Amino acid sequence: MTSITIGVIDDHPLFREGVTRSLSEITGFSVVGEGASSDDAAMIAATSRPDIMLLDVSMPGGGLSAIGEVLMRSPTTKVLMLTVSEELDTLLGALQRGAMGYVLKGVGSRGLAEAIQTVLSGSRYISPTMSTKVMESSLNGGAPDKNSLTPREREVMDLVSQGLSNKHIGLRLNLQEKTVKHHMTQILSKLGVSNRTEAALQWRERH
Repeated sequence: MTSITIGVIDDHPLFREGVTRSLSEITGFSVVGEGASSDDAAMIAATSRPDIMLLDVSMPGGGLSAIGEVLMRSPTTKVLMLTVSEELDTLLGALQRGAMGYVLKGVGSRGLAEAIQTVLSGSRYISPTMSTKVMESSLNGGAPDKNSLTPREREVMDLVSQGLSNKHIGLRLNLQEKTVKHHMTQILSKLGVSNRTEAALQWRERH
């Protein structure tokens, strides 16, 4: 039986090692490359041409940008995003760039294996939570509710309104500073403001 070859790209070493180990323990799966950036993804696509490429969204070079690079170097590779981002815009952006699947981190090895098999068969796979958001967006006329922040974004905004910097918010919520920056980008877009000061003022008015 020919193994399904997989590339794993994530800039968190412990998470990447855990995913690689879990997949390697599944019969029929073989991890042929690991990396931490979009450049690594492109290199692995060109040299190993894996059946599946798992890409994080938030990593050096950007996970969304890496999709096109991977597909250009290995057109037969199926791209599956593995991320913490529950943003509908990010999901749609990934699919528009050619990704075949979108899985949220926290999925078990069995669920990830199912997603890989689904994508490999030529069908799209979207985590149930995100599928619900896509359906709700369609029912609301195809546009996400820009006034609806995720629970994590609300936590970030509570701290922003208290005057904390991204670094201190990260320490308080046990998040990397770049993750806080990602949340802030989404928050500013949803609230329709251009900077954190405006966001904080609007947040205080609402709360």
